[in-house]
Amino acid sequence: MTQPNAPGAPLTAGDIATLDFDKTGGLLPAVVQHAQSGEVLMLGYMNREALRETFTRRRVVFFSRSRGRLWEKGETSGHTLRLAAVRTDCDRDTLLVTAVPAGPVCHLGTATCFGDATATAAGRLAFLGALEGVIAQRIADRPEGSYTARIYAAGPKRIAQKVGEEGLEVALAAVAETDDKLVAESADLLYHLLLLLESRGLRLEHVVAELESRHAGRGPAAASED
Repeated sequence: MTQPNAPGAPLTAGDIATLDFDKTGGLLPAVVQHAQSGEVLMLGYMNREALRETFTRRRVVFFSRSRGRLWEKGETSGHTLRLAAVRTDCDRDTLLVTAVPAGPVCHLGTATCFGDATATAAGRLAFLGALEGVIAQRIADRPEGSYTARIYAAGPKRIAQKVGEEGLEVALAAVAETDDKLVAESADLLYHLLLLLESRGLRLEHVVAELESRHAGRGPAAASED
C-alpha cells in the first residue's frame, strides 16, 4: 500500500491513491497558484483521472462539472497552465497546484479569475521576479535600441559602475529630495542590481536566501542585524 507523503511535499502520480477522493464525492478542489509570483490564479476540480492526466501531460487538467468530462485549461484559447508541482493539504482532500500560465487565465481576459489587481504586497514584490525574466529576454534577443542589451554587452565592470552611481543617487535623494524622487532612484538601483546579478549568473532568490539565512541566525552578519 502506498504510504502518504508529508503535507506540502510535491505529489507524483503514485500518490493519487493516497488522496481522499471519497470524502468529496470523487472531486477534489484544486487551487491554482502562479509558480513564480505566488498569485492565486483560479479554482478548479480534479478527479483521479484529471490529476493523472495533469502529471502525464505536465499541463493542468480539470474535471469540468458543467461538461461532465476532462478539460485541459487552455485547450481552445491556448492559455494553458504548465505544471510546476501539485501538493495536498493535511487532510489530503484539497490540492494546491503551482503552474506557469501561458496568457490570461480567466475567460474574461484577466490575468486571474479574481481580476487583474494584485491582491497582496507579496504579489507586487513578485514583479521583481518577472523583471528578471524581462532582463534575461532582452539579453538573449538583443533588440535594437535596448538599453538592457547595450549595458550588458559593456560587461560586469560597467554594470557595477552603474550600481555604484545609482546607489549614490539613492543616498543623495534620501537626504535632499522628495519621496517620489527617492522612490524613482531606488527603482533605478534595483534594476541595475538585477542586471548585475544576471551578469554573474545569479538571481534575486540567491540574495533572498542569504537574508533568510541571516534572519534564522545562520549567516555571518546575523549578530549585527539587531
